[in-house]
Amino acid sequence: MKIGLVRHFKVAHEFPTGKYVTADDMNQWFKDYDVADIIYGTTLLDDEEWKRCYCSDMSRAVKTAEHIYPGEVNQMEELREIPSPPLNGKVKLPFILWAIWIRCCSVVNKQTRAEIKIAEKRINKVLDELLAKGEQDVLIVSHAALMVYMRKELIRRGFAGPKFKIASNGKLYVFERK
Repeated sequence: MKIGLVRHFKVAHEFPTGKYVTADDMNQWFKDYDVADIIYGTTLLDDEEWKRCYCSDMSRAVKTAEHIYPGEVNQMEELREIPSPPLNGKVKLPFILWAIWIRCCSVVNKQTRAEIKIAEKRINKVLDELLAKGEQDVLIVSHAALMVYMRKELIRRGFAGPKFKIASNGKLYVFERK
């Protein structure tokens, strides 16, 4: 059995670099990012014959999946990205410092840790369903953070596949269980 993971194509929404932004600015940036269009690209599917395709129900993942997969695309809310942490305060910081803070939230923010636990349960539910159905050669189009946790769970379940810290947009990562 093979499971192919693909992160959605790059989103056509630039980072607010070169200026200082508030928490409110960052919250708005995330809202705008979630509805922005994608920059279509190419995904090399390695001449694999993927039997089914599942994707997050967020538009960037749906558009990517429909672009790269010729058959029916099954949207799943469980494959949504982990929500960004709540940001508040009036301090203005460069975007890179907000990015670092968001990364740290996975360790220090109670709500973010809870969201990660919920995401892990969602991942397990999806994989349990796929394995129970006996699905073969499944393509999953999702999001960067979710893919990190999905990779961990696939490895835990006996799959072998590539390492990545942050999945590249539109790149196929194949995991196989023999």
